[in-house]
Amino acid sequence: MSFFKRHKNVITACILIIISLVVLSYNVKQPSAGPVRKLVMEISASLVFSINSSIGAVKNLWNRYLFLVGMEAENRRLREQNAQLLGELIKYREGYLEAKRLQDILNLKKDAPHPAIGAQVINKSDTALLKTIMINRGTAHGLKAGLPVIASKGIVGRTTEASWHASRVLLVIDENSNIDAVIQRTRTQGILQGAGITGCRLKYVLKSDDVRQGDVVITSGLGGIFPKEILLGVVTRVDKGHSDLFQKIEVHPSIDFNKLEEVLVLVGGDKK
Repeated sequence: MSFFKRHKNVITACILIIISLVVLSYNVKQPSAGPVRKLVMEISASLVFSINSSIGAVKNLWNRYLFLVGMEAENRRLREQNAQLLGELIKYREGYLEAKRLQDILNLKKDAPHPAIGAQVINKSDTALLKTIMINRGTAHGLKAGLPVIASKGIVGRTTEASWHASRVLLVIDENSNIDAVIQRTRTQGILQGAGITGCRLKYVLKSDDVRQGDVVITSGLGGIFPKEILLGVVTRVDKGHSDLFQKIEVHPSIDFNKLEEVLVLVGGDKK
């Protein structure tokens, strides 16, 4: 009994088809359209329409499935191609930017007041007490302690020690760094001292001296280490106070040390 319940629709369809065939066979000899034949034709037409609709729906569903599978494969291929092209674009862009930085260093080397050696930054020490970098040139390349280090945008610092193929550079923002400096606009002199993460401060400038926010600070050439008139930074704050003899002047360095990758070390006397 359960078999007939489960397959009720199929059995009904089969019976209707059989009846239709019998009636149609009968009417081959009886061409007149009687009521029974009309009824059977009506039922058969409905059945055929339902079957064709079901087959068409299944066909459309299958075609849509094949289309989606193909689209997914195409999307996967396009994503992989896009990732590959993006990787190549990043590589080419890195190459372009590196070439641009090296060109800047070459131009700087051409205009440097002393013979110079290009170097790459290979390590950075950014602690509360020490602001230094390591470069990939040393005594084998003519470097030693006490040499000025510059970049395309100004003073980086000075070498403090050197091995055969590496040197350590004390940055201008280190509190142990002191550079003879001058305000470019007024020629007011002072000492630029490192102030750690806050940048630098220009010390020993009298209250009577004219110093303003936005003034450019450059090297004075005194002290025997750094050449004259190389950019150090820009004044960002001036406080004359009431009791101190000197002004409190904050200076933002011209170099972004977080992005520093190539430098130039000045190794000798004036160019011939």
